[in-house]
Amino acid sequence: MKKTLVSALTTALVIGAASTTFAASNPFSDVPADHWAYDAVSQLAADGVITGYGDSTFQGNRNITRYEMAQMIAKAMAKTDVSAADKAMIDKLAAEFSDELNNLGVRVSNLEKHSDMVKWNGKLRYTYDSKRVEKEDSNAKDKTNKDELLFRLEPTAEVNDHWNVKARVDAKTYMDSDSGQNDSDEVKLKRAYAEGNYKNFSTQLGKFGLYTPEQGLVFDDEMSGAKVTFGKDLKASLYAGRIDLSDSATAKNMANGSTHYDDTANIQGITLQYDNPAASKLSGGAAYYHLNSDSFKGSTDNKINSGIQYADGDNKEDEANIWSVNAAYNFDGTSKLSAAYANNTSADNLNYSWQALYNYKGAQAENKGTWGAYAGYRYLGTNASLFGTQDAQIVGAKGWEVGANYTPFKNVVATAKYFNGKGIESDRDAETLWGRVEFLF
Repeated sequence: MKKTLVSALTTALVIGAASTTFAASNPFSDVPADHWAYDAVSQLAADGVITGYGDSTFQGNRNITRYEMAQMIAKAMAKTDVSAADKAMIDKLAAEFSDELNNLGVRVSNLEKHSDMVKWNGKLRYTYDSKRVEKEDSNAKDKTNKDELLFRLEPTAEVNDHWNVKARVDAKTYMDSDSGQNDSDEVKLKRAYAEGNYKNFSTQLGKFGLYTPEQGLVFDDEMSGAKVTFGKDLKASLYAGRIDLSDSATAKNMANGSTHYDDTANIQGITLQYDNPAASKLSGGAAYYHLNSDSFKGSTDNKINSGIQYADGDNKEDEANIWSVNAAYNFDGTSKLSAAYANNTSADNLNYSWQALYNYKGAQAENKGTWGAYAGYRYLGTNASLFGTQDAQIVGAKGWEVGANYTPFKNVVATAKYFNGKGIESDRDAETLWGRVEFLF
């Protein structure tokens, strides 16, 4: 293809604009200001119709391929501020290069499809947590405040029609020690797994989230391994793998400087859950979880074993055998009453947990002005709720909890919670003020 064809395109596209505007700055080293095509080439480069070559040259004297010409025509076709004469010229060139444009369209479509196969979600989250616990020797309370800032990214990549690869990366810092990088700052790959979805069957392989159906009474954490789920309304889930004990809710609440026999535990579990809102307002299920680790063994040297151990003395059990049941009643689609119970049959103290909750509506991130509220009573035995949900509530305590959430702007959700209760063993007063603001994208 000779330079004359390029000349026809460039002249047709800029002839109307050249008489009323100055040409844009020329990015090409081989098109000097006194070149006959300087104005046309400069304007087309500014409009994004031509890009030249990687060495910042235009190379207007070389032959171009029909595919290169089709690329320029495609970019010209995307322009909207062209005259009728210019459009007629573009249409004529498009007809001449229709085969190349069709091929280019296929390539563009495939590129767009592949770009859509990777999607990014995430959030910026600020959490304020203020815990006040009665001192052992007085009525005064120890007060512990925490200002946590978290940035989270959650990419999802489509593998094929049934499989996706997902991940979660958390970058966390604490604003009460805001002095640049410090020991409390951390960036962690929290999750990385493949997920397969088929009719009445799904599976997860890798490190994924484990939120158990009794509303997180037993597990609200991550595990590494495999999980499979069968069924539609009545679903059975089986999973096996390992779980990090040092990152458990229980360990976080216990004394520092403790001994650790194992950082991880082997875990196997099965859950059976029924939920069909169209057929019944009732839902519920049962579950069994088995874990084993030396960290469950009782201490014989009067040292605390990260708070995960059972009672001191003769107990040498290295297992946790936890079963749970849960039930819920959905009144009218806006309010729900739920209850759950869990028991660790291998533990000899703090071996059971239970909760009863009432939820009304709920904030929806995509809908501005939506809100929700809840109230409930929770009793969280340390050895039953090893990895249980805890924010306002404290594992090892019992008491009332209330909360509300609200969406003031689209994709911005604010939540507030308050807990008031006592330590299960110590019987000392405890309360928590808890708040969170999330910006979702």
